[in-house]
Amino acid sequence: MAEKTGDRKDQILQTLAEMLENPAGEKVTTAALAARLKVSEAALYRHFKGKAEMFEGLIEFIEHALMGLVNKITTDEKSGVRQVESMIAVLLAFAQKNRGMAPVLIGDALVNEDERLQARINQLNERLEAALKQGLRFGVSQKEIAEDVDIGAHANLLMSFVVGRWHLFAKSGFKRDPAEMWAKQWRLLMEGVIA
Repeated sequence: MAEKTGDRKDQILQTLAEMLENPAGEKVTTAALAARLKVSEAALYRHFKGKAEMFEGLIEFIEHALMGLVNKITTDEKSGVRQVESMIAVLLAFAQKNRGMAPVLIGDALVNEDERLQARINQLNERLEAALKQGLRFGVSQKEIAEDVDIGAHANLLMSFVVGRWHLFAKSGFKRDPAEMWAKQWRLLMEGVIA
């Protein structure tokens, strides 16, 4: 029985993500990807127009997963401070559980690829930062966060922290746990912010 197109596409994307998990491994090319899958490059092009479209598939997975988790947090969590804390914890855990996605999240896997891919990751980061702002504003309205806190600056600081942790994780060859020291760092990040 022939494999369904969606199954084959998922298998290609999963293999691409696995290849990105090996920082010292082979360069990610369509030839290397086809060899890993034991298919011809032409077989890859039956499912994707090119490598850029494959990376778009990974980015779509990342966007869907992260925004779904963030939306669930904002719906379920009734405290603004807990929303922000949970969002950051989820962002750190996502990279840890999906190691191959970390190089995509920080843009390393997108170097020399179509510019629109990096623009899409930048847009995702902006959406995540906006969600952090929303959580902080909610915290102010609940009097959990001091009214004089610069919400924009603090949301940017928190997002910069997350991207920095993703970066350290990817650049360490996935040895530095992105959530390492998270509980202590959370307290430091929120010092002077909590009302």
